[in-house]
Amino acid sequence: MSSFLRLGVNIDHVATIRNARGGTHPDPVRAADLAVRAGADGITAHLREDRRHISDHDIVRLRHDVDAPLNLEMAATEEMLAIALRHRPHAVCLVPERREERTTEGGLDAVGGSAHLAPFLRALRDAGPRTTLFIEPTPAQVEAAAVLGADAVELHTGAWCHAAPDRREAELLRIEEAAMLAVRLGGVPRWSRTELRERRAGCSGSGDR
Repeated sequence: MSSFLRLGVNIDHVATIRNARGGTHPDPVRAADLAVRAGADGITAHLREDRRHISDHDIVRLRHDVDAPLNLEMAATEEMLAIALRHRPHAVCLVPERREERTTEGGLDAVGGSAHLAPFLRALRDAGPRTTLFIEPTPAQVEAAAVLGADAVELHTGAWCHAAPDRREAELLRIEEAAMLAVRLGGVPRWSRTELRERRAGCSGSGDR
């Protein structure tokens, strides 16, 4: 496990604004380049099945025009797997998707969905990208991710962010315990939308993605 923190910048909602306005501005790829120039270690982009923000052409440009590792977030579908294998990003994070949601509302079920997820993880590993599963912070989900061979897990923090004040410490402890378990099992935990100031003052925004 790395002894230092690395900053990955998600550019999805630069694309959301572009698409709402029409045209080509603001440009998420330019935003990615600016983030890297300012010190970001990598860029995250979620290519959704409905293409509501990031487009296929954005992924092409991110791979060719931005000098930083790309973490491609995607659903575990044959279409998305083909795209990932074609572009070979540095990393792929498998996430759940529902068309009616505004943003990702929870983690993958790595326990119940292991048979579905296994061939996707295997194909991605064989092709080279680092693999991550976006999961709920529970021991069962972390252990299932380890059995599946994911290189890392990203922990959904929505329950903590939406918890009543008297439940926040318990939810934070649940996340910390899941992260420590992931480290013991050999996976590097990543926290979704978790910042030091939120830990001190309680969540200031959504933990959904």
